[in-house]
Amino acid sequence: MRDEKYLKDLVQHLIKFPKETDWLEFKTNYYEPEIIGEYISALSNAAALNNVQYAYLIFGIDDDSHEIIGTNIVLKNKKKGNEELEAWITRLLNPKISFNFYDIEINNKKVSIIEIKRAEYTITKFKSTAYMRIGTSKKPLNDFVGKEKELWGIINSMPFEMCIAIGNLTSTEVLQKLEYSAYFDLLGIPLPDNVQGILNYLKEEEFIKNNENGKWDITNLGAILFAKNINDFKNIKRKSIRVVQYEGKNKLNTMREEIGDKGYAIIFESIIKYINTIIPKNEIIGEALRKEVSMYPELAIREAVANSLVHQDFSISGTGPMVEIYKDRIEITNPGKPLVKIDRFIDNPPKSRNEQLASFLRRIGVCEERGSGFDKIVYSTEVYQLPAPKIEVYDEDTKVTLYAHITYENMSKEDKIRACYMHACLKYVSNEHLTNASLRQRFGIKQNSVISKLIKKAVNDGKIKPYDKDTAPRYMEYIPYWA
Repeated sequence: MRDEKYLKDLVQHLIKFPKETDWLEFKTNYYEPEIIGEYISALSNAAALNNVQYAYLIFGIDDDSHEIIGTNIVLKNKKKGNEELEAWITRLLNPKISFNFYDIEINNKKVSIIEIKRAEYTITKFKSTAYMRIGTSKKPLNDFVGKEKELWGIINSMPFEMCIAIGNLTSTEVLQKLEYSAYFDLLGIPLPDNVQGILNYLKEEEFIKNNENGKWDITNLGAILFAKNINDFKNIKRKSIRVVQYEGKNKLNTMREEIGDKGYAIIFESIIKYINTIIPKNEIIGEALRKEVSMYPELAIREAVANSLVHQDFSISGTGPMVEIYKDRIEITNPGKPLVKIDRFIDNPPKSRNEQLASFLRRIGVCEERGSGFDKIVYSTEVYQLPAPKIEVYDEDTKVTLYAHITYENMSKEDKIRACYMHACLKYVSNEHLTNASLRQRFGIKQNSVISKLIKKAVNDGKIKPYDKDTAPRYMEYIPYWA
């Protein structure tokens, strides 16, 4: 919310424009709820088309002279039927973009302001119709075919990271909302001895931007990485990392829950440490390890959680990355479907919706280098002789499950074949091939015939295939089905 001084300065700034722009509309006392809803749609779309973060509908300003003449409209008091105007408009907007009502006085004259967020992920509609304002005209967007195409091009080219999390801040307010000292600590850069030096670094990283009002905007990238409190940022406040531990194998009894309410760059290491502290320990895992170790390899947890952060779809509202710890498994879920087929996670370079986020997290050592993250997960579970990780894709989510140790005999057929396939993939990207001996080592068992049966099942299921069909069975090597 804006303070009164900021709003007065804003109005004084905007009335100096020589004429109304596509994203700025002045009114005096004209009031009609339907028209206001249409203007919010039109101005939101116009702001995106003109690459500004906010549009404004201001009452109490003469349309021609831009003189402050006052208004009898008090937006906070207005209703549509029995419903408050703000709630009524919000209900009919799609998507439900951010807009705010402000009522102030300037020189003893009442001024009412509607501040409207630009269209970001899709075109803004009111009552299922998109509007556009060009010059002094407000009409359905369908009337401007060329502008509609141009607007979609702008929206589709704007990555989430570069959209604005919160805008129109002073230098002091920026530094109050971002844990800027953590940025310098993580990169080993000396902290500048003046505010402008700090802001220059943050601007260079595109964590903040100058805006058209002479203030600062914090980008989603800056907020998601370095927010002191994610709840201060409306766009991302539901994107905190949640860790929930349950007593058994289901959700019936919750033992503890932790929510990381700071930026990912700040909170990541402490979240991983927290997870490793609460997961059970095993004294013996397989035959190779005879000491007390974590039930799950830290590297696998680290990579799975990091992947859930960088590959999530931020346009899916109301949900964020979640780690659920059960007695026999850990499930790491993130909003969004993967951009790579789940069978090809190991060999394909990852495609991320959030390249700038991924790039910075790599720089500070949160993520592995491009293309090696899921390989590390599979490799570390093989070292621990655990069941292979499982990837599941739902309507709006992707879930990676890490399983606790169980004996080969107690693994399901699905678990065994999945492990066989991932072993073949891991070998293939290392310029090696799956063999009976390598798979026996992977499972920690000695019976040649047991593994031969598994390989045969994996071949019959189309998961792997012989590297050379003419090789003698004893020396047969295998590769993934797609190789």
